[in-house]
Amino acid sequence: MNESKLTSFLAIDLGATSGRAILGTIKNNRLELKEVNRFANPIIDINGRLYWDLFHLYGEIVKSLKDIQHQGIEIASVGIDTWGVDFVSFGKDGEPLRMPYSYRDSRTFTAPENFFNKVLSKKDTYLKTGIQIMNFNSLFQLFTQHEDNNPIYPVTDKFLFMPDALSYLLTNKMVTEYTIASTSQLLNPFTRSFDEELLQALNLSKDNFAPIVFPGTLIGTLSESAQKQTHLGAVPVIAVAGHDTASAVMATPAENENFAYLSSGTWSLMGIESKEPVVSEETFSLNFTNEGGADGSIRLLKNICGMWLIEQCRKEWTKEKDVSYDEIVLEATQADPFKCFINPDASCFASPESMIDEIQNYCKKTQQFVPQSIGEIARCIYESLAFRYKQVLGNLKSLADFPIDTLHIIGGGSQNNMLNRFTANAIGIAVVAGPSEATAIGNILLQAKAFGLVKDKNDIRKMVRNSIDLVRIEPEDTSLWDKHYSEYLNVFKEL
Repeated sequence: MNESKLTSFLAIDLGATSGRAILGTIKNNRLELKEVNRFANPIIDINGRLYWDLFHLYGEIVKSLKDIQHQGIEIASVGIDTWGVDFVSFGKDGEPLRMPYSYRDSRTFTAPENFFNKVLSKKDTYLKTGIQIMNFNSLFQLFTQHEDNNPIYPVTDKFLFMPDALSYLLTNKMVTEYTIASTSQLLNPFTRSFDEELLQALNLSKDNFAPIVFPGTLIGTLSESAQKQTHLGAVPVIAVAGHDTASAVMATPAENENFAYLSSGTWSLMGIESKEPVVSEETFSLNFTNEGGADGSIRLLKNICGMWLIEQCRKEWTKEKDVSYDEIVLEATQADPFKCFINPDASCFASPESMIDEIQNYCKKTQQFVPQSIGEIARCIYESLAFRYKQVLGNLKSLADFPIDTLHIIGGGSQNNMLNRFTANAIGIAVVAGPSEATAIGNILLQAKAFGLVKDKNDIRKMVRNSIDLVRIEPEDTSLWDKHYSEYLNVFKEL
């Protein structure tokens, strides 16, 4: 793409609970950020089914572009990233056939077992794709629609993953961005193309998906309709790393390759960068995933339930009184340490009616102290997450072909200084926290790369280090944390 005189880019960054539009401007080899719009992304419950509100999200994107225009800001381009796996079904007329299901919907809870019994074994499915077996992967969502004779399934012309669907609504151009597609469990990680056997099992073909493109590709420009709504011109829409974690990892401020990352938000995604897919008996037994990186590398990682646990508890606590996240951390700091632990990834915490009840029931069943107060419950969550990170990092160290001497914590969770300190103490190596807006930064700098303003991944990471104040935390009290780790493992194994 030709180099542009414009140095401002708009990132639309959509998480599983909220969205934001962030303006990034490059000046003197530094990146300046400005929040343009922040909005809720609620899951909609209709007759027991959970959906995303596609048109609400599109409306907020249009609003963000209008705000840019009202402020007289010229942007070189816009890019969209979202969470993984979910998709929108489009008919032959290019219209969406229904609101997209949320990955938290219960219809796929038994889908993997059904798929393994009817189509392909668990091991063979993993070895084909290198993707962590999770019930909500696109593969199992599509399989469930097929098995349930879902009426829109046979009339769907194209399935577009969430960032691609939203880019299509803006441009009227359909693409399948590689990093978001790699979360689906439909891609061969070696060929980076859809697996024919898996598609046939779903009664689909490659024609049911738009062509695969890679980060930095021009999707199109704002359609005439979008231009009229926003009062902007033909602004380019760039395929960034459509998977939010891929964009975030690109913005990891690492100085060398000897690191692991923890993208901390509703989900915690811990991993390393690998030059090639790592698909083996060991990664199968550990249920590790191989997702596409923005630079063509592989993100070898593990999905861990993250701030979802705290977010859901906070919803219940705020029914009685407003409780901020800072207040929750303060309460946890004052609670007694190492009283009880949970397995953050236990299925009971996936979508409970009451997260507080589930945590208390877990502790009862494992004959532990049962937390009652905000501080006791939050401390249980934070300590359990730190130990879960230690557990997964140990596995990564055995899989990596390089030493891991630093953990970079990026994303919104990097602002939780207490959890960062717990994590450093538990894992026994240095933690570097920041940037909190890693996903938006990665999104913006991948747009800038498309315009020739940064050269490569190393250039991007250098600019992040130049632009963001980072916090380095050295481990303390590691022997104390090691002592209690065995207690966590005993509880982890029981359920």
